[in-house]
Amino acid sequence: MIELLEQYGLAYLYSDGAGFSGLAMTLWLFIITTVLGFFLSLPLALARVSRRLWLRWPVEFYTYVFRGTPLYIQLLICYTGLYGLEVVRDNALLDSFFRNALNCTLLAFVLNTCAYTVEIFAGAIRNIPHGEIEAAQAYGLYGWRLNLFVVLPAALRRALPAYSNELILMLHATSLAFTATIADILKVARDANAATFLTFQAFGVAALLYMLLSFALVGLFRLAERRWMRFLVPVRG
Repeated sequence: MIELLEQYGLAYLYSDGAGFSGLAMTLWLFIITTVLGFFLSLPLALARVSRRLWLRWPVEFYTYVFRGTPLYIQLLICYTGLYGLEVVRDNALLDSFFRNALNCTLLAFVLNTCAYTVEIFAGAIRNIPHGEIEAAQAYGLYGWRLNLFVVLPAALRRALPAYSNELILMLHATSLAFTATIADILKVARDANAATFLTFQAFGVAALLYMLLSFALVGLFRLAERRWMRFLVPVRG
């Protein structure tokens, strides 16, 4: 174990000598994925609950496709499948984008988590009591102001428990990045195992790092729920 950590300890944490790796790469992938997925999902969630079919149906189709297919297959399509199309290779911008493994990985991760987050937020929007909407309209809030100042804040608070589960699942899903040769925690563990044949130790360190990250996320969301969902707790007389 000591030999493994001496040889691959830094790679597990932040650098393999050629760039970011391990924990640092996993965190970078996770943060970029969740930030982009979160902000993309907000307008799509509003479209998902819209009464206008031309807004709702494209979002329904998108979430159906990305929630109905495995993330691994989505990553393979983004990483190798799309670049096999002649229209992609003939376009300089698309060619440059899809030749980068990190770009392909982030694209697959963002599209996947966004699809799940859209459904989480859309469900929370539907669960907002109609009385809250009527009260806001009585104060003259309509259209984008109603959505920005009332609907979305109320939905985000109610969606915290489900959204926390999605983020933890997304954190674990970043381990698929090794498929695109990204030097995340799992890629370092595989390299360490291949070089030292210390299978239990190599993957045990990886499991411990993922577990610590998961516990940190759970703790942050517990604090957030305690602060922002206090209004849902019944008042005791």
